Amino acid sequence: MIDTHSHINFNEYKQNFEEFVKNLKENGIERVIIPGVEPSTFNEIIDLSNKYEILYGAIGIHPSECLSYNDGVEKEIYKLAKKPKVVAIGEIGLDYYWATDTKKEQQNVFRRQLEIAQELQLPVLIHDREAHDDTFNIVNEFQNLKNVIFHCFSGSPEFAKKCVDKGFYIAIGGVVTFKNAKDLKETAKIIPIDKLLLETDAPYLAPTPFRGKLNSPVYLKYIAQEIAKLRNTDIEEIKEKTTNNAKRIFNF
Repeated sequence: MIDTHSHINFNEYKQNFEEFVKNLKENGIERVIIPGVEPSTFNEIIDLSNKYEILYGAIGIHPSECLSYNDGVEKEIYKLAKKPKVVAIGEIGLDYYWATDTKKEQQNVFRRQLEIAQELQLPVLIHDREAHDDTFNIVNEFQNLKNVIFHCFSGSPEFAKKCVDKGFYIAIGGVVTFKNAKDLKETAKIIPIDKLLLETDAPYLAPTPFRGKLNSPVYLKYIAQEIAKLRNTDIEEIKEKTTNNAKRIFNF
């Protein structure tokens, strides 16, 4: 399986990291994409992806860090995004839940990073929290984006259909295992299998039965298991199809 979004560069994982990566391999995790959040994380992501065969990076500024964006950061993103093991621009987007007072700044930074993704023809990892319409509309200003992934999807099934109709991908994480996640469970049932990706968003949102604990890519199987149950299919099909989707999208 491939974890398409996992912040395993965070401090929570730094102790015994070699053992941690070894454990990922032993648990069937083929690749992990580590997304950028703010400029101080970039070089660490590059270093980890260079050191470990199964780790890959994405470079971008999270919407909650939009005020850190400037011309120098933009040049850094351009430069690092051309590195061999950087496979996407992200995590970028809009967040109207945590940061309601920087909407204009978020939108500006989002557009500037989408321009980079379009120019370099790299996939985009989209953060969209309580900003569905604005996120969708801004993405659709760009006609030549390579692949758009709505990470940790939190919209309605209707919004998921709207995204899929545009050719976008839906990445589903541990929330789908939560009892009260009715909309996400419905989304997992209805979206075409060729538009589905798996992720953990570790260290956050660990799936049941680990809810509230430190998340890890090794828990990807619980997400796949829940989606298989919802779709009335075999877990091996979910593993195989989502892995093939990730390989195609990120050119693995």
